[in-house]
Amino acid sequence: MRRKAFSIVLLFFLNAAAIKVIGQETAKPITLDEVIASAVTNNRAVQLAKQDESIASSNFKQTEAVFLPQVGLSYTAMSTNNPLNAFGFKLQQKSITQMDFNPDLLNHPSGTPDFTTKVEVMQPLVNMDALYMRKGAQKQIEIYQLKTQRTKEYITFEAQRAYLQLQLAYDAVKVLEEALETTKAVYKFTDDHYKQGLIQQSDVLNVQVQVATIETNLATAKSNIKNASDYISLLMGVPTGTVYSVDSNVATAISGNDTIVTVPATRADFVAMQRAIDASNLMIQSSKMSYLPRLNAFGSYQLNDSRMLGFGANAYLAGVQLSWDIFKGNRTKNTITTQTLERNKLSAQLAQQQEQSSLELNKTRRDIANAQYEISQHKTAIEQATESLRILRNRYEQGLVNTTDVMMATTQLSQQKLALAQATCNQQISKAYLQLLTTSVNK
Repeated sequence: MRRKAFSIVLLFFLNAAAIKVIGQETAKPITLDEVIASAVTNNRAVQLAKQDESIASSNFKQTEAVFLPQVGLSYTAMSTNNPLNAFGFKLQQKSITQMDFNPDLLNHPSGTPDFTTKVEVMQPLVNMDALYMRKGAQKQIEIYQLKTQRTKEYITFEAQRAYLQLQLAYDAVKVLEEALETTKAVYKFTDDHYKQGLIQQSDVLNVQVQVATIETNLATAKSNIKNASDYISLLMGVPTGTVYSVDSNVATAISGNDTIVTVPATRADFVAMQRAIDASNLMIQSSKMSYLPRLNAFGSYQLNDSRMLGFGANAYLAGVQLSWDIFKGNRTKNTITTQTLERNKLSAQLAQQQEQSSLELNKTRRDIANAQYEISQHKTAIEQATESLRILRNRYEQGLVNTTDVMMATTQLSQQKLALAQATCNQQISKAYLQLLTTSVNK
Protein backbone atom coordinates (compact mmCIF):
# COMPACT_ATOMS: atom_id res chain seq x y z
CA MET A 1 0.00 0.00 0.00
CA ARG A 2 2.83 2.43 0.83
CA ARG A 3 4.54 1.65 -2.48
CA LYS A 4 1.31 2.38 -4.34
CA ALA A 5 0.86 5.62 -2.44
CA PHE A 6 4.44 6.66 -3.23
CA SER A 7 3.92 5.95 -6.95
CA ILE A 8 0.76 8.04 -7.06
CA VAL A 9 2.43 10.94 -5.28
CA LEU A 10 5.44 10.74 -7.64
CA LEU A 11 3.12 10.77 -10.66
CA PHE A 12 1.31 13.71 -9.13
CA PHE A 13 4.48 15.83 -8.95
CA LEU A 14 5.78 14.76 -12.38
CA ASN A 15 2.52 15.78 -14.06
CA ALA A 16 2.53 19.04 -12.16
CA ALA A 17 6.06 19.76 -13.39
CA ALA A 18 5.13 18.95 -16.99
CA ILE A 19 2.10 21.22 -16.89
CA LYS A 20 4.19 24.01 -15.42
CA VAL A 21 6.68 23.76 -18.32
CA ILE A 22 3.90 23.80 -20.91
CA GLY A 23 2.23 26.73 -19.22
CA GLN A 24 5.42 28.81 -19.33
CA GLU A 25 5.22 29.21 -23.12
CA THR A 26 3.95 32.57 -24.29
CA ALA A 27 1.12 32.37 -26.82
CA LYS A 28 0.94 34.81 -29.71
CA PRO A 29 -2.48 36.47 -30.03
CA ILE A 30 -4.06 36.09 -33.46
CA THR A 31 -7.54 36.78 -34.81
CA LEU A 32 -9.60 34.70 -37.20
CA ASP A 33 -9.44 37.44 -39.85
CA GLU A 34 -5.63 37.47 -39.65
CA VAL A 35 -5.50 33.70 -40.12
CA ILE A 36 -7.82 33.84 -43.13
CA ALA A 37 -6.00 36.77 -44.75
CA SER A 38 -2.62 35.08 -44.41
CA ALA A 39 -3.95 31.68 -45.53
CA VAL A 40 -5.62 32.88 -48.75
CA THR A 41 -2.42 34.76 -49.65
CA ASN A 42 0.38 32.40 -48.64
CA ASN A 43 -1.14 28.92 -48.60
CA ARG A 44 0.60 26.47 -50.93
CA ALA A 45 -2.65 25.29 -52.49
CA VAL A 46 -3.58 28.87 -53.45
CA GLN A 47 -0.12 29.52 -54.88
CA LEU A 48 -0.34 26.34 -56.97
CA ALA A 49 -3.76 27.40 -58.24
CA LYS A 50 -2.30 30.75 -59.31
CA GLN A 51 0.48 28.89 -61.11
CA ASP A 52 -2.18 27.00 -63.05
CA GLU A 53 -3.70 30.38 -63.98
CA SER A 54 -0.35 31.57 -65.31
CA ILE A 55 0.13 28.35 -67.31
CA ALA A 56 -3.34 28.72 -68.87
CA SER A 57 -2.60 32.35 -69.72
CA SER A 58 0.70 31.37 -71.34
CA ASN A 59 -1.05 28.65 -73.37
CA PHE A 60 -3.58 31.22 -74.56
CA LYS A 61 -0.82 33.56 -75.74
CA GLN A 62 0.56 30.74 -77.86
CA THR A 63 -2.64 30.89 -79.92
CA GLU A 64 -1.69 34.38 -81.12
CA ALA A 65 -0.01 32.47 -83.95
CA VAL A 66 -3.49 32.43 -85.54
CA PHE A 67 -3.01 36.14 -86.39
CA LEU A 68 0.72 36.82 -86.26
CA PRO A 69 3.12 35.95 -89.09
CA GLN A 70 5.85 33.35 -88.83
CA VAL A 71 9.27 34.55 -89.97
CA GLY A 72 12.33 32.39 -90.55
CA LEU A 73 15.90 33.29 -91.49
CA SER A 74 18.39 30.79 -92.92
CA TYR A 75 21.88 30.78 -94.44
CA THR A 76 22.84 27.81 -96.61
CA ALA A 77 26.19 26.88 -98.22
CA MET A 78 26.18 24.25 -100.99
CA SER A 79 28.42 22.93 -103.77
CA THR A 80 27.54 20.51 -106.60
CA ASN A 81 28.62 19.16 -109.97
CA ASN A 82 25.10 17.97 -110.81
CA PRO A 83 24.38 19.52 -114.23
CA LEU A 84 20.86 20.62 -113.38
CA ASN A 85 21.70 22.06 -109.95
CA ALA A 86 24.94 23.68 -111.12
CA PHE A 87 23.10 25.53 -113.88
CA GLY A 88 20.34 26.46 -111.42
CA PHE A 89 22.86 27.89 -108.95
CA LYS A 90 24.25 30.15 -111.66
CA LEU A 91 20.74 31.24 -112.60
CA GLN A 92 19.96 32.12 -109.00
CA GLN A 93 23.25 34.01 -108.80
CA LYS A 94 22.40 35.82 -112.06
CA SER A 95 25.82 34.98 -113.40
CA ILE A 96 24.94 33.08 -116.62
CA THR A 97 27.13 33.91 -119.64
CA GLN A 98 27.11 32.69 -123.21
CA MET A 99 29.95 30.28 -122.40
CA ASP A 100 27.73 28.51 -119.87
CA PHE A 101 25.65 27.13 -122.76
CA ASN A 102 28.61 25.14 -124.04
CA PRO A 103 27.37 21.50 -124.12
CA ASP A 104 30.55 20.25 -122.48
CA LEU A 105 30.12 22.69 -119.58
CA LEU A 106 26.41 21.94 -119.33
CA ASN A 107 26.93 18.18 -119.21
CA HIS A 108 30.12 18.12 -117.21
CA PRO A 109 30.20 21.16 -114.91
CA SER A 110 32.92 21.59 -112.34
CA GLY A 111 32.04 22.01 -108.65
CA THR A 112 29.68 24.98 -108.44
CA PRO A 113 29.25 26.71 -105.05
CA ASP A 114 26.16 28.59 -103.86
CA PHE A 115 25.66 30.62 -100.70
CA THR A 116 22.03 31.49 -99.98
CA THR A 117 20.63 33.91 -97.44
CA LYS A 118 16.85 33.49 -97.19
CA VAL A 119 14.00 35.11 -95.27
CA GLU A 120 10.66 33.28 -95.27
CA VAL A 121 7.32 34.65 -94.07
CA MET A 122 4.06 32.75 -93.47
CA GLN A 123 0.96 34.82 -92.72
CA PRO A 124 -2.26 33.02 -91.65
CA LEU A 125 -5.35 34.55 -93.25
CA VAL A 126 -8.37 32.31 -92.62
CA ASN A 127 -8.07 29.29 -90.27
CA MET A 128 -11.45 28.81 -88.65
CA ASP A 129 -10.44 25.74 -86.64
CA ALA A 130 -7.56 27.66 -85.04
CA LEU A 131 -9.90 30.55 -84.16
CA TYR A 132 -12.23 28.26 -82.21
CA MET A 133 -9.24 26.60 -80.57
CA ARG A 134 -8.10 30.05 -79.42
CA LYS A 135 -11.53 30.70 -77.90
CA GLY A 136 -11.29 27.37 -76.08
CA ALA A 137 -7.88 28.36 -74.68
CA GLN A 138 -9.39 31.60 -73.42
CA LYS A 139 -12.05 29.59 -71.57
CA GLN A 140 -9.26 27.68 -69.85
CA ILE A 141 -8.06 30.92 -68.25
CA GLU A 142 -11.54 31.52 -66.83
CA ILE A 143 -11.68 27.94 -65.55
CA TYR A 144 -8.44 28.24 -63.60
CA GLN A 145 -9.42 31.66 -62.26
CA LEU A 146 -12.59 30.10 -60.87
CA LYS A 147 -10.59 27.17 -59.48
CA THR A 148 -8.33 29.65 -57.69
CA GLN A 149 -11.35 31.38 -56.19
CA ARG A 150 -12.81 28.06 -55.03
CA THR A 151 -9.45 27.08 -53.56
CA LYS A 152 -9.41 30.33 -51.58
CA GLU A 153 -12.93 29.64 -50.35
CA TYR A 154 -11.95 26.16 -49.21
CA ILE A 155 -8.78 27.46 -47.52
CA THR A 156 -10.96 30.02 -45.74
CA PHE A 157 -13.13 27.20 -44.42
CA GLU A 158 -10.04 25.23 -43.35
CA ALA A 159 -8.72 28.31 -41.54
CA GLN A 160 -12.05 28.75 -39.75
CA ARG A 161 -12.15 25.10 -38.75
CA ALA A 162 -8.54 25.12 -37.53
CA TYR A 163 -9.18 28.29 -35.52
CA LEU A 164 -12.29 26.77 -33.93
CA GLN A 165 -10.37 23.62 -33.05
CA LEU A 166 -7.73 25.78 -31.39
CA GLN A 167 -10.51 27.50 -29.44
CA LEU A 168 -11.85 24.07 -28.44
CA ALA A 169 -8.41 23.08 -27.17
CA TYR A 170 -8.27 26.23 -25.04
CA ASP A 171 -11.78 25.56 -23.73
CA ALA A 172 -10.71 22.03 -22.79
CA VAL A 173 -7.70 23.42 -20.91
CA LYS A 174 -9.93 25.86 -19.06
CA VAL A 175 -12.42 23.16 -18.08
CA LEU A 176 -9.67 20.80 -16.93
CA GLU A 177 -7.93 23.53 -14.96
CA GLU A 178 -11.20 24.25 -13.17
CA ALA A 179 -11.69 20.54 -12.51
CA LEU A 180 -8.10 20.27 -11.27
CA GLU A 181 -8.59 23.20 -8.92
CA THR A 182 -11.77 21.65 -7.53
CA THR A 183 -10.17 18.23 -7.17
CA LYS A 184 -7.11 19.66 -5.43
CA ALA A 185 -9.39 21.41 -2.95
CA VAL A 186 -11.12 18.10 -2.28
CA TYR A 187 -7.70 16.45 -1.95
CA LYS A 188 -6.56 19.01 0.62
CA PHE A 189 -9.72 18.54 2.63
CA THR A 190 -9.42 14.74 2.37
CA ASP A 191 -5.74 14.71 3.29
CA ASP A 192 -6.33 16.97 6.32
CA HIS A 193 -9.09 14.70 7.60
CA TYR A 194 -6.99 11.61 6.95
CA LYS A 195 -4.19 13.05 9.07
CA GLN A 196 -6.75 13.64 11.79
CA GLY A 197 -7.81 10.01 11.50
CA LEU A 198 -11.34 10.89 10.41
CA ILE A 199 -11.31 9.09 7.04
CA GLN A 200 -9.51 6.14 5.49
CA GLN A 201 -6.35 6.24 3.36
CA SER A 202 -8.22 4.76 0.40
CA ASP A 203 -10.19 8.03 0.11
CA VAL A 204 -6.94 9.98 -0.14
CA LEU A 205 -5.62 7.60 -2.77
CA ASN A 206 -8.81 7.90 -4.81
CA VAL A 207 -8.50 11.67 -4.89
CA GLN A 208 -4.80 11.46 -5.80
CA VAL A 209 -5.65 9.18 -8.71
CA GLN A 210 -8.31 11.66 -9.84
CA VAL A 211 -5.81 14.55 -9.64
CA ALA A 212 -3.22 12.61 -11.63
CA THR A 213 -5.83 11.69 -14.27
CA ILE A 214 -6.94 15.30 -14.69
CA GLU A 215 -3.35 16.51 -14.91
CA THR A 216 -2.62 13.95 -17.62
CA ASN A 217 -5.68 15.07 -19.58
CA LEU A 218 -4.66 18.68 -19.07
CA ALA A 219 -1.18 17.99 -20.47
CA THR A 220 -2.81 16.34 -23.51
CA ALA A 221 -5.13 19.32 -23.98
CA LYS A 222 -2.20 21.72 -23.90
CA SER A 223 -0.40 19.54 -26.43
CA ASN A 224 -3.51 19.80 -28.62
CA ILE A 225 -3.10 23.58 -28.51
CA LYS A 226 0.36 23.14 -30.02
CA ASN A 227 -0.95 20.76 -32.67
CA ALA A 228 -3.75 23.15 -33.65
CA SER A 229 -1.29 26.07 -33.71
CA ASP A 230 1.07 24.16 -36.01
CA TYR A 231 -1.79 23.42 -38.41
CA ILE A 232 -2.74 27.09 -38.46
CA SER A 233 0.89 27.96 -39.26
CA LEU A 234 0.83 25.42 -42.09
CA LEU A 235 -2.35 26.96 -43.51
CA MET A 236 -0.83 30.46 -43.32
CA GLY A 237 2.37 29.31 -45.03
CA VAL A 238 4.62 30.25 -42.10
CA PRO A 239 7.10 28.10 -40.11
CA THR A 240 5.53 25.92 -37.42
CA GLY A 241 6.41 26.09 -33.74
CA THR A 242 4.48 29.20 -32.73
CA VAL A 243 1.70 28.77 -30.17
CA TYR A 244 -1.30 31.03 -30.83
CA SER A 245 -3.99 32.36 -28.56
CA VAL A 246 -7.49 32.96 -29.93
CA ASP A 247 -9.94 35.81 -29.83
CA SER A 248 -12.58 35.33 -27.15
CA ASN A 249 -15.31 36.47 -29.60
CA VAL A 250 -14.64 33.68 -32.08
CA ALA A 251 -17.86 31.90 -31.03
CA THR A 252 -19.89 34.67 -32.71
CA ALA A 253 -17.44 35.45 -35.54
CA ILE A 254 -18.93 32.93 -37.97
CA SER A 255 -22.47 33.25 -39.20
CA GLY A 256 -24.34 31.12 -41.68
CA ASN A 257 -27.80 31.44 -43.19
CA ASP A 258 -29.32 28.07 -42.37
CA THR A 259 -32.56 29.06 -44.12
CA ILE A 260 -31.01 28.52 -47.57
CA VAL A 261 -32.67 25.49 -49.14
CA THR A 262 -30.76 25.25 -52.45
CA VAL A 263 -27.12 25.40 -53.45
CA PRO A 264 -26.53 28.38 -55.79
CA ALA A 265 -25.69 27.44 -59.37
CA THR A 266 -23.23 30.35 -59.41
CA ARG A 267 -20.83 28.67 -56.99
CA ALA A 268 -17.26 28.93 -58.26
CA ASP A 269 -16.67 25.20 -58.81
CA PHE A 270 -20.02 24.82 -60.60
CA VAL A 271 -19.28 27.77 -62.88
CA ALA A 272 -15.79 26.37 -63.54
CA MET A 273 -17.29 23.07 -64.69
CA GLN A 274 -19.78 24.94 -66.88
CA ARG A 275 -16.88 26.85 -68.44
CA ALA A 276 -15.18 23.50 -69.06
CA ILE A 277 -18.32 22.33 -70.87
CA ASP A 278 -18.29 25.53 -72.94
CA ALA A 279 -14.61 24.97 -73.76
CA SER A 280 -15.46 21.42 -74.88
CA ASN A 281 -18.16 22.79 -77.18
CA LEU A 282 -15.61 25.16 -78.70
CA MET A 283 -13.15 22.32 -79.27
CA ILE A 284 -15.91 20.31 -80.97
CA GLN A 285 -16.64 23.30 -83.18
CA SER A 286 -12.92 23.65 -83.92
CA SER A 287 -12.78 20.04 -85.08
CA LYS A 288 -15.80 20.62 -87.33
CA MET A 289 -14.17 23.74 -88.78
CA SER A 290 -11.16 21.64 -89.79
CA TYR A 291 -13.35 20.37 -92.65
CA LEU A 292 -13.21 23.85 -94.17
CA PRO A 293 -10.31 25.04 -96.36
CA ARG A 294 -7.47 27.15 -94.95
CA LEU A 295 -6.15 30.31 -96.56
CA ASN A 296 -2.58 31.43 -95.89
CA ALA A 297 -0.17 33.87 -97.51
CA PHE A 298 3.52 33.18 -97.88
CA GLY A 299 6.59 34.92 -99.19
CA SER A 300 10.36 34.69 -99.29
CA TYR A 301 13.30 36.89 -100.14
CA GLN A 302 16.73 35.42 -100.85
CA LEU A 303 20.26 36.46 -101.74
CA ASN A 304 22.56 34.16 -103.73
CA ASP A 305 26.29 34.39 -104.40
CA SER A 306 29.16 32.14 -105.38
CA ARG A 307 31.24 33.59 -102.53
CA MET A 308 30.81 33.08 -98.79
CA LEU A 309 29.13 36.08 -97.19
CA GLY A 310 28.41 37.39 -100.64
CA PHE A 311 25.04 38.93 -101.42
CA GLY A 312 25.23 39.46 -105.15
CA ALA A 313 21.86 38.39 -106.54
CA ASN A 314 18.42 38.81 -104.95
CA ALA A 315 14.99 37.42 -105.67
CA TYR A 316 11.58 37.21 -104.04
CA LEU A 317 8.65 34.82 -104.09
CA ALA A 318 5.14 35.61 -102.84
CA GLY A 319 1.79 33.89 -103.05
CA VAL A 320 -1.45 32.78 -101.45
CA GLN A 321 -2.30 29.17 -100.72
CA LEU A 322 -5.77 27.68 -100.35
CA SER A 323 -5.54 24.17 -98.87
CA TRP A 324 -8.33 21.76 -98.16
CA ASP A 325 -8.02 18.40 -96.43
CA ILE A 326 -10.81 16.50 -98.12
CA PHE A 327 -10.45 13.18 -96.32
CA LYS A 328 -8.39 12.21 -93.28
CA GLY A 329 -9.37 8.62 -92.91
CA ASN A 330 -12.31 9.40 -90.56
CA ARG A 331 -9.86 10.82 -87.99
CA THR A 332 -11.74 14.12 -87.65
CA LYS A 333 -15.10 12.35 -87.39
CA ASN A 334 -13.93 10.10 -84.58
CA THR A 335 -12.23 13.02 -82.83
CA ILE A 336 -15.55 14.87 -82.78
CA THR A 337 -17.29 11.78 -81.39
CA THR A 338 -14.73 11.48 -78.59
CA GLN A 339 -14.97 15.18 -77.73
CA THR A 340 -18.76 14.98 -77.61
CA LEU A 341 -18.63 12.04 -75.20
CA GLU A 342 -16.17 13.90 -72.97
CA ARG A 343 -18.47 16.94 -73.01
CA ASN A 344 -21.42 14.79 -71.98
CA LYS A 345 -19.34 13.26 -69.18
CA LEU A 346 -18.56 16.75 -67.84
CA SER A 347 -22.27 17.60 -67.87
CA ALA A 348 -23.07 14.43 -65.90
CA GLN A 349 -20.30 15.22 -63.40
CA LEU A 350 -21.67 18.73 -62.91
CA ALA A 351 -25.16 17.36 -62.24
CA GLN A 352 -23.76 14.79 -59.81
CA GLN A 353 -21.74 17.42 -57.95
CA GLN A 354 -24.78 19.68 -57.65
CA GLU A 355 -26.90 16.83 -56.28
CA GLN A 356 -24.18 15.86 -53.79
CA SER A 357 -23.89 19.46 -52.63
CA SER A 358 -27.65 19.63 -52.11
CA LEU A 359 -27.45 16.57 -49.85
CA GLU A 360 -24.57 18.12 -47.92
CA LEU A 361 -26.52 21.36 -47.57
CA ASN A 362 -29.50 19.59 -46.02
CA LYS A 363 -27.25 17.59 -43.70
CA THR A 364 -25.35 20.71 -42.62
CA ARG A 365 -28.56 22.55 -41.82
CA ARG A 366 -29.66 19.61 -39.67
CA ASP A 367 -26.23 19.50 -38.00
CA ILE A 368 -26.55 23.15 -37.03
CA ALA A 369 -30.00 22.55 -35.55
CA ASN A 370 -28.80 19.45 -33.69
CA ALA A 371 -25.81 21.32 -32.31
CA GLN A 372 -28.05 24.13 -31.09
CA TYR A 373 -30.23 21.60 -29.29
CA GLU A 374 -27.16 19.96 -27.74
CA ILE A 375 -25.87 23.34 -26.58
CA SER A 376 -29.17 24.06 -24.85
CA GLN A 377 -29.20 20.63 -23.22
CA HIS A 378 -25.59 20.86 -22.05
CA LYS A 379 -26.14 24.31 -20.56
CA THR A 380 -29.02 22.95 -18.51
CA ALA A 381 -26.98 19.90 -17.53
CA ILE A 382 -24.07 22.12 -16.43
CA GLU A 383 -26.35 24.12 -14.16
CA GLN A 384 -27.68 20.92 -12.64
CA ALA A 385 -24.23 19.30 -12.33
CA THR A 386 -22.82 22.45 -10.70
CA GLU A 387 -25.58 22.49 -8.11
CA SER A 388 -25.21 18.74 -7.55
CA LEU A 389 -21.46 19.11 -6.97
CA ARG A 390 -22.03 21.98 -4.54
CA ILE A 391 -24.50 19.92 -2.51
CA LEU A 392 -22.27 16.83 -2.51
CA ARG A 393 -19.24 18.81 -1.40
CA ASN A 394 -21.19 20.29 1.48
CA ARG A 395 -22.42 16.86 2.50
CA TYR A 396 -18.93 15.40 2.03
CA GLU A 397 -17.47 17.98 4.37
CA GLN A 398 -20.15 16.94 6.87
CA GLY A 399 -19.20 13.29 6.38
CA LEU A 400 -22.54 12.30 4.84
CA VAL A 401 -21.22 11.04 1.44
CA ASN A 402 -18.02 9.29 0.40
CA THR A 403 -15.18 10.55 -1.80
CA THR A 404 -16.30 8.56 -4.82
CA ASP A 405 -19.58 10.49 -5.00
CA VAL A 406 -17.75 13.83 -5.06
CA MET A 407 -15.27 12.64 -7.70
CA MET A 408 -18.08 11.34 -9.90
CA ALA A 409 -19.90 14.66 -9.62
CA THR A 410 -16.71 16.54 -10.51
CA THR A 411 -16.13 14.30 -13.51
CA GLN A 412 -19.74 14.68 -14.61
CA LEU A 413 -19.50 18.49 -14.50
CA SER A 414 -16.26 18.47 -16.51
CA GLN A 415 -17.75 16.15 -19.09
CA GLN A 416 -20.77 18.40 -19.56
CA LYS A 417 -18.57 21.48 -19.95
CA LEU A 418 -16.37 19.71 -22.48
CA ALA A 419 -19.46 18.48 -24.33
CA LEU A 420 -20.78 22.06 -24.44
CA ALA A 421 -17.48 23.30 -25.88
CA GLN A 422 -17.52 20.49 -28.45
CA ALA A 423 -21.12 21.20 -29.45
CA THR A 424 -20.37 24.92 -29.82
CA CYS A 425 -17.32 24.12 -31.95
CA ASN A 426 -19.35 21.72 -34.11
CA GLN A 427 -22.05 24.32 -34.63
CA GLN A 428 -19.55 26.97 -35.73
CA ILE A 429 -17.77 24.54 -38.05
CA SER A 430 -21.12 23.59 -39.60
CA LYS A 431 -21.91 27.28 -40.15
CA ALA A 432 -18.53 27.77 -41.80
CA TYR A 433 -19.18 24.75 -44.02
CA LEU A 434 -22.60 26.17 -44.86
CA GLN A 435 -20.85 29.31 -46.07
CA LEU A 436 -18.56 27.17 -48.22
CA LEU A 437 -21.53 25.32 -49.73
CA THR A 438 -23.53 28.46 -50.55
CA THR A 439 -20.84 30.96 -51.63
CA SER A 440 -21.40 32.43 -55.09
CA VAL A 441 -18.91 33.75 -57.64
CA ASN A 442 -17.59 37.23 -56.89
CA LYS A 443 -18.99 39.69 -59.36
